[in-house]
Amino acid sequence: MTDLGTREDGAATGSGDRSRPRAALPALCLTQLVSWGIVYYAFPVLNPRITAATGWSAGTTTAAFSLGLVVSALAGIRVGRILDRRGPRAVMTIGSALGAVSLLVVATAPGLPLFFAGWTLAGLAMAATFYQPAFAALTRWWAPHPIRALTAVTLAGGLASTVFAPLTALLADHLSWRHTYLVLAAVLAVVTVPAHALALRAPWPDAPAGPAHATDGAADVRRSRPFLLLAAAFTLSAFAMYAVVVALVPLLLERGYTAHQAAWALGLGGAGQTLGRTLYASLARRTGVTARTAVLIVLGGLTTAAFAAVPGPYALLVTVAIVAGAVRGNLTLLQATAVTDRWGAAHYGRLSGLLAAPATTAAALAPFAGAALAGQLGGYGPLFAVLAAVSLAAALTTPWTAPGTARRTGGRPRDAEAESPGRPNPREPRVRATPGSTPDAPPRAAGG
Repeated sequence: MTDLGTREDGAATGSGDRSRPRAALPALCLTQLVSWGIVYYAFPVLNPRITAATGWSAGTTTAAFSLGLVVSALAGIRVGRILDRRGPRAVMTIGSALGAVSLLVVATAPGLPLFFAGWTLAGLAMAATFYQPAFAALTRWWAPHPIRALTAVTLAGGLASTVFAPLTALLADHLSWRHTYLVLAAVLAVVTVPAHALALRAPWPDAPAGPAHATDGAADVRRSRPFLLLAAAFTLSAFAMYAVVVALVPLLLERGYTAHQAAWALGLGGAGQTLGRTLYASLARRTGVTARTAVLIVLGGLTTAAFAAVPGPYALLVTVAIVAGAVRGNLTLLQATAVTDRWGAAHYGRLSGLLAAPATTAAALAPFAGAALAGQLGGYGPLFAVLAAVSLAAALTTPWTAPGTARRTGGRPRDAEAESPGRPNPREPRVRATPGSTPDAPPRAAGG
């Protein structure tokens, strides 16, 4: 997957660097695969069976699942603060146990109140076990070069639907939906609880110093114009992106393609997502943080516009789906590195939680809003045109998301691009390396 013994990828675990635990990266790859597969992707497979067996409407059961996503977004803010101070071991271990308990509640719920309560607990578990805490762990342990470690984890998470959607369907062919969830809850507990408890035991290192312009505390950053505009850009982009994913199958059915063809287009888009994540490290080396953000969000809007404008042939639509998936894969890593690229890792957990909360909420609401808009607009083609405009509106905010744009030096915006990690700041004096450090590794900051 990646070379874990090189300094470049930040995973030199065998050379006495205790801050990079040897087992953490493979453990997080495994637990992201299992957690996403069971807590998230099993639901769309089981939902038709849930509604058929209980008589509950699909809208009601989906609302319970979406409630969990909203709870995850809100809880992620508090989880991020705990991660900054204490590290990921306790958070992710407790979260894994809570995830298993939440599925037990869902599986045994006699009515809707407990069903909703189970998904509320699942939202807390998602906040403590999904990408955000894993990203926080890798950003701190693999500093100052976490991109390859982050890529490895997102590649594993990207395979969750590929592994667990068919596995869940296979279980459901032989068991009721309740017993299927009981089996999956047991798998979640057996795999993820000990993996987090045993593999994340390394000392939590001090946060490395950020870029030269990242001198503000978390409170100052979160109130700054660049942070607020970046949150707005990610929220609009997430709304459009997740609405597109859910609406792609109805769009293709509306245009006369079969359900089988629509499913293949959606699945191949997932394959494109995995492919896109392998390209992010190269993109990050060749672009500045603001340009990279703008380009990826614009590409997301252009692929959405292509769906709206191109009725066929089918092969062309599949190609667009793959490209759109590749853009989505890159956007995941863009959000994972957005805080460190601009403000350093000192307050990564808190700031990334705040940054992700509105975007995750928008993603949770996107399926309902997209379906409602399609009805109002007269079809899914016009919906995709509107979603493309939403993405392009998000891209328009990106020139002002670099920290340097909030300050002025001699009447000109400060060049934050030149100061992003990995790119020399021409105004910053060079620091002589000291024993035990490297010239291009930032000094450690006191405190976590």
